Amino acid sequence: MVQAYILIQTDVGKAAEVAAEIAEVKGVTLAEDVTGPYDVIVRAEARNVDELGKLVVAKVQNISGITRTLTCPVVHI
Repeated sequence: MVQAYILIQTDVGKAAEVAAEIAEVKGVTLAEDVTGPYDVIVRAEARNVDELGKLVVAKVQNISGITRTLTCPVVHI
């Protein structure tokens, strides 16, 4: 299982709407709107890195109001 945080920037005033929509995506375990340089932080999981990439590109990035994403895979050191 691969887990990652996805940091998201949205259009002005869209953070809550984007977080609510992302929370419904299969593979997303947490989606919260936050303050700071990013507007939404998402915790996601997938079976492997390829599926994580598909989740981000095909599902998350297609949500209206998102302007930029940064995916940070979790590592166990």
